[in-house]
Amino acid sequence: MSEQSRGTGRIRGTGSRRRKPPRARRVKRTALWGAAALVVVGGSGLGYAYFTLNGNLKGVDIDAALGAERPDDVDNGSQDILVLGSDSRSGANAEYGADEGSARADTAMIVHVNEGHTSASVVSVPRDTLVDRPACTSDTTGEQVGSEQQTMFNTAYEVGGPACAVKTVESMSGIRMDHYVEVDFTGFKKLIDELGGVRITTSQAIDDPDSHLALKPGTHTLSGEQSLGLVRTRHSVGDGSDLGRIQLQQAFVKALMDQAKSVGVFSDPKTLFGLADTATKTVTTDSELASVNKLTGFANGLKGLGSKNVDMVTLPVEYDPQDPNRVLPQKKADAQVWAALKQDRPIPESATAKSAGDKGGAGEVVR
Repeated sequence: MSEQSRGTGRIRGTGSRRRKPPRARRVKRTALWGAAALVVVGGSGLGYAYFTLNGNLKGVDIDAALGAERPDDVDNGSQDILVLGSDSRSGANAEYGADEGSARADTAMIVHVNEGHTSASVVSVPRDTLVDRPACTSDTTGEQVGSEQQTMFNTAYEVGGPACAVKTVESMSGIRMDHYVEVDFTGFKKLIDELGGVRITTSQAIDDPDSHLALKPGTHTLSGEQSLGLVRTRHSVGDGSDLGRIQLQQAFVKALMDQAKSVGVFSDPKTLFGLADTATKTVTTDSELASVNKLTGFANGLKGLGSKNVDMVTLPVEYDPQDPNRVLPQKKADAQVWAALKQDRPIPESATAKSAGDKGGAGEVVR
């Protein structure tokens, strides 16, 4: 499954795996917002809600799996969060393909929230970026996983679970991840449906037989199933590559953030509980966040952010000349990105100027 052959041929799209679809990122933060707001509203007497939500949460002990060999924990008020969308085909996700016993990180976003929690930078990592994956201990099996050079980024989750994915990101960036959030296909759909759908406007028709999405130009309120189709779409949008698909995901995430604020998530107790109940059942977090109290404090620090406060970029990459279905990190440009996050400042435009990502018109298709 690691697909490391390096043949040449037409570009299938950076991420043309044999079995995967994705999810998007602020879906998770919306989930966290909902959980936090519910607890705040229900703090006086809704003990049932508290215990229900607390029992829903699933946590992964990243710290125990990774030990002390991690970047320094810089305590300056900023936060760095690894958000993953897994492509597991087990259980209700089986409708998207055969369950082959493992899952990969289909969508990966590194979210940096600034010191004052007034803005955020989001770096999407293309799933087929060739990286040097460090040795790690699987948090699911406890087994040691050896290092591997020039392997696809998304295999880290496949071989070692969340802990290995976190360690790979920390190795690439030199930045310690404060938190981890994960959601799968089914969870993504349920969150969107609980929110009442997401309103978007498309500037052109989308017809992708692989994602089973067909939309005419115009304004639509997408269901959870349609939203999943949108963030999985590559064909008929942009150049058909995974880099274009990332742009589409980022545009959808911003629409989702605006939708969450417009439907009164924080003022309607019924909406709050429904969203929070769904969210806490479908997301997996690091163990530090896996309680309602901790999740509340974390999410309350994020709920002031809107789409206009969030800058989204793709990790600077270039197509691998030996295999057009893979991309290679642009090391100097990547260093600029990581330095900006470490120094709690905006990512400079010069960092992405020569990248193969963030190009083309895919990002303008949805607004």
